[in-house]
Amino acid sequence: MSHAVARIQHHMKLVILSRSRTLYSTRRLVEASRRRGHDVRVIDPCRCSIHLDPSALEVTFEGRSLRHIDCVIPRVGSASADMVINLLNQLERLGVVCLNVGDGVQRSRDKFRSLQELALAGLPVPRTAMTRQIDQLDHCVESVGGPPVIIKLREGTQGVGVIKADSSTSVSSIVQALWALEQPVLVQEFIEESDGEDIRAFVVDGKVIGAMKRSAKDGDFRSNLHLGGVAERATLTREMRDIAIEAAATFGLKVAGVDLLMSHRGPVITEVNPSPGLEGIEGITGFDIAKSVIRAAEALHVINQDRVATS
Repeated sequence: MSHAVARIQHHMKLVILSRSRTLYSTRRLVEASRRRGHDVRVIDPCRCSIHLDPSALEVTFEGRSLRHIDCVIPRVGSASADMVINLLNQLERLGVVCLNVGDGVQRSRDKFRSLQELALAGLPVPRTAMTRQIDQLDHCVESVGGPPVIIKLREGTQGVGVIKADSSTSVSSIVQALWALEQPVLVQEFIEESDGEDIRAFVVDGKVIGAMKRSAKDGDFRSNLHLGGVAERATLTREMRDIAIEAAATFGLKVAGVDLLMSHRGPVITEVNPSPGLEGIEGITGFDIAKSVIRAAEALHVINQDRVATS
């Protein structure tokens, strides 16, 4: 990819799909884009329109077509996820380069499907089960090692909807309450030996460019920084790096935050985030992660140009 980047002779027209230009990650991507000489716009995905017509597909923002931009960098929040995925799918069909493709974003955001795909690819994941039958719930709990267990919303983010249940009775109560709200859930083994710590590996273009160890605050098992967790720079083993890179590749993601827990069996993947935040990882490592993301967009744009030129 570095050879491809070196051949770039002109600036790109970049679009960052984000609900707000003031968010840290969005702001840093804009800064990095401009420093590298690109035109960049921040567009709210929820203000875009998608047009389906047998003779002409189209995506517009404030009435203007987006088909002539060079690359899209999606920032995917829970409120805008469906719209972002639909936009990416349509833009890809219009020939626009998308740093993370819609299909990969969709597959990785579904917690059960993502773990299913990772397991089928031979990658290590926590023991996990899912059912919609109350009479099968005890069997699911036992299959992942018995209580305590972790209950997760199928599409929860940032630690929201992640609950530790210490008994079969509490599992039943929590799961039934979530089912009543029409929330599909999964049951996962509680990896006690991780001691409230996990590793976030930041993968860009097939390489781990930064990593941090996150530790939960006292009394919690979730290590998310916005929930009071603390972080420090982490050095990964070769095994951990390989797992993180393969996890991102499983979903075709050029940019991903891969979360790992250390178990007695070795590292296991708990999540592959297709829109990882930059603030924590840049602050802890001191690395210019935003610059690496823009370089990945440049390389992908060159590859696409070569493909168009030879087709």
